Amino acid sequence: MVASLLSDLFESHRAHLLSVAYRLTGSVGDAEDAVQESWLRLAGARQSEIEDLRAWLTTVVSRICLDRLRSAAVRRENYVGQWLPEPVVTARGPSSAPDPLEAVVRKQECRFAALVVLDGLTPPQRVAFVLHEGLSVPFDEIAEILGVSADAARQLAVRARKAVAHTPAPVSDAEHDAAVQRFLLALSAGDVNAVAAALHPDSVMIGDANGTTATAVNTLHGSDRIARFFLGLVRKYGLTEDPSSAYEFASVNGQLGLVVAARPAQAGKAGFPARAIGFTVRDGLVWGTYDLANPAKLSGVRLA
Repeated sequence: MVASLLSDLFESHRAHLLSVAYRLTGSVGDAEDAVQESWLRLAGARQSEIEDLRAWLTTVVSRICLDRLRSAAVRRENYVGQWLPEPVVTARGPSSAPDPLEAVVRKQECRFAALVVLDGLTPPQRVAFVLHEGLSVPFDEIAEILGVSADAARQLAVRARKAVAHTPAPVSDAEHDAAVQRFLLALSAGDVNAVAAALHPDSVMIGDANGTTATAVNTLHGSDRIARFFLGLVRKYGLTEDPSSAYEFASVNGQLGLVVAARPAQAGKAGFPARAIGFTVRDGLVWGTYDLANPAKLSGVRLA
């Protein structure tokens, strides 16, 4: 096949492949690398043996991502604190140069809460669930990727489906924005009761810094505890006068979140690295808060 034609055909599937790879790995870098590697494998493959290019590429990307998931599982054994997926963070306004991943994360299945649940699955469960539930790939094909029987692949998907069923239902952007802005206004006022009232009674807060900066090492539960944690961060970094001056609004996996710019230590104020904060809203209140402060997890911040 003529190289330019093959390249054009591959590009027509890039967004799909990025979506698959990002859902499978929860990593911006791994997703982009997996898609690029699939292109290299395609360029070296016998074109006459490929009947369905989209299906062939999906299988190749899935195999690559399975290897990366297993590698990530090893890295997590020595990780300090909690592990979160990598967010895709973009400007709130329209971009002059559209990013394929920006379009991908606007899908409900790529919202941050959904990825957090997927991160709790084993690599085989995750592959089985994403391929079957998201793409309707038959279990015999999934079994071949995983190196198990079709019945085993089906059982992996069933167990994953039960876990994913606990993901909070997505809300409209308007409801999400209103809940997040209410939370931030309360935080700016420094009133712990108002902050707690803006949080869902069953709220959770997960921090990911790998020991690089201050965040919660363990998952926090409950509105009062989370309110006190965030107010403590505001005081620690000298943001009590105007917390909003330290952050800018951004889209975190398609919905309103924050990016906090890095700041060197100043007289009487501790410095801190950049971080991104995402939210999940439930029943009109902030239910999930995700503090991503590990610099290695911020390759998906694309605000320029």
